[in-house]
Amino acid sequence: MPEYNFLIVGAGFSGAVIARHLATHTNARIEVIDSRDHIGGNCHTARDAATGVMVHTYGPHIFNTRRDDVWNYVNQFAEFGPYTNRVKAHTPQGVFGLPINLLTINQFFGQTFSPAEARAHLASLGDHSIEEPQNFEEQALKFLGRKLYENFFRGYTIKQWGCDPKELPASILKRLPVRFNYDDSYFDCVHQGIPREGYTALIERILDAPRITVNLSRPFDPAERTKYEHVFYTGPIDAFFEHRYGRLGYRTVTFERVDATGDFQGNAVINYTDAKVPYSRVHEHKHFAPWESHEHTVAFQEYSKETQSGDIPYYPKRLKADVELLQRYVELAMQERAVSFVGRLGTYRYLNMDQVIGESLDFAHQAVDALAHGKRVPVFSTAPISSS
Repeated sequence: MPEYNFLIVGAGFSGAVIARHLATHTNARIEVIDSRDHIGGNCHTARDAATGVMVHTYGPHIFNTRRDDVWNYVNQFAEFGPYTNRVKAHTPQGVFGLPINLLTINQFFGQTFSPAEARAHLASLGDHSIEEPQNFEEQALKFLGRKLYENFFRGYTIKQWGCDPKELPASILKRLPVRFNYDDSYFDCVHQGIPREGYTALIERILDAPRITVNLSRPFDPAERTKYEHVFYTGPIDAFFEHRYGRLGYRTVTFERVDATGDFQGNAVINYTDAKVPYSRVHEHKHFAPWESHEHTVAFQEYSKETQSGDIPYYPKRLKADVELLQRYVELAMQERAVSFVGRLGTYRYLNMDQVIGESLDFAHQAVDALAHGKRVPVFSTAPISSS
């Protein structure tokens, strides 16, 4: 196979996984660049100098997946400590477990329902006048009723997305976050854990391969793409085209640090669902590593806001106007002959870590096969807009 020159833009999971696969299955020289001064993207972790606690710098990341191949892949590069994410909701009516489960329902309504009784009770609370929910609020009211919706979802959703829940699509709540048993694990996955040495160490090991060069604090200039045989771009698709048609909508988050001795809140993550509380949740990072012991602790209040120039994009909003704008950028991308757009930002979709890794592995296989047969590498790892 001939030697290729590849540029990977972004040193997060997408870029690292693709770089590793290319390094393993081609003779290419691969350059990985990132505008930040660290690898790992939003999964970056670092020891806090004051407490020694491993901090998830850009907010909590709990690895969970149903894909055995993805789980086996990450375990090649890190030892995972067992961790079950159990989130609490601080509501106007009290503190309860999330997702809503049988214990939550019984505590919230002061009952001792069996699973069948709880199911029947929630069915009786739903708004039966709503036949086909047209938005997030109608979806919640139809299946949960107003009291659960108001206490658990409305205020939190307003803070998280910065808009009225009626403006959000019903699909966000299509899979109702309700369990009629006492399972309070936030994730319903076979595999769940957190790397003992943090995500940054994991991604460093993925990138530790012959012919991979990593250059940090190096912003990408779209004009330089002609210097490479192919560019794998994991940044925001609208930024690649210098926001020619405008900016896609994202929510971003900021954090306010809280230092304390001992235990600040008794749990890793507590969501604050009341709209009157300005922050959306509080995460206390030493609880993400129950295998460690720390005398002091550090927690962060998380605030959500609209993304502006210079902010880090977190959650793609994908409202109607965003999808229409995305279509214009997709049309531009399809004209590129040697660029692929991959990952959460490159395809403007919300993806969990395991989805990012799984898609990147699948796409890397396609890319290597295309290169080996002299074919065009696909423009997108997954179509940003569904054809259905």
